[in-house]
Amino acid sequence: MSTEPAKPPRDASTILLLRDSITTAGEIEIFMMVRHYAIDFNSGALVFPGGSVDKGDQEIIADPALYSGGEGLDAATLSFRIAAIRETFEESGILLARPRGSKALVDAARASEIEAAHRADLCDSKITFMKVLADNGMVLALDELVPYAHWITPEGMPKRFDTWFFLAAAPPEQAGAHDGKESTDSIWVSPREAIEGGNNGRFKLPFPTTRNLIRLARHESVQNAIEDSRGRAVVTVMPVMTTLNGGRQLRIPLEAGYDGDVFEVGSVG
Repeated sequence: MSTEPAKPPRDASTILLLRDSITTAGEIEIFMMVRHYAIDFNSGALVFPGGSVDKGDQEIIADPALYSGGEGLDAATLSFRIAAIRETFEESGILLARPRGSKALVDAARASEIEAAHRADLCDSKITFMKVLADNGMVLALDELVPYAHWITPEGMPKRFDTWFFLAAAPPEQAGAHDGKESTDSIWVSPREAIEGGNNGRFKLPFPTTRNLIRLARHESVQNAIEDSRGRAVVTVMPVMTTLNGGRQLRIPLEAGYDGDVFEVGSVG
């Protein structure tokens, strides 16, 4: 009897966009979206903006004039970062880029103009991200992304992703908004409030999202969160499902730095 080989995961990226809370001292807020109920992966879940790496992301690598901060990174690493910024722009309208020749991130007014002119066409594949950048004189700010986590969907799942999570401070005044297609709502929410919402049923939170929110809740400011993560080794997490006494458990590496290594996820049957 032959067994099917494990389905290879698709490369994907997501950005945890952070800002210091505008209402509560000592807390940060993160941009999150509610995925459309009809989407077959994490439907209805509260998630960070992100998605799969595509061919266009890899094509951008060939033109270093379109990005900065990629020195010393290999093509695979660059593609994850480029995809993270593109997907975040598509899903939130927030653009992590600089005008060519500038050291400052694009201002909110200009970012809004680019979003209004190109976001819908980009989401509908009527224009490439490379063309959006080139036509508007934008340079992707890859150096704004700080590697935070690396999760791989367990073998045996119908859809598998090899996902890099990055932290980034949200560009000033760029508030973001969901696209109304893949996502139906968007909020700036503290990790604490999001976790509480997951516990009381207000939000549907995927397991990796919950773990990363709990990690983020330890930080009192965006600067602290980013400085703590910069240069820190990222341990790859591929959860393993086990059963014990009729219950199901997920195991992850303790050294990944989360709130434990064994988590109860329900009963069998």
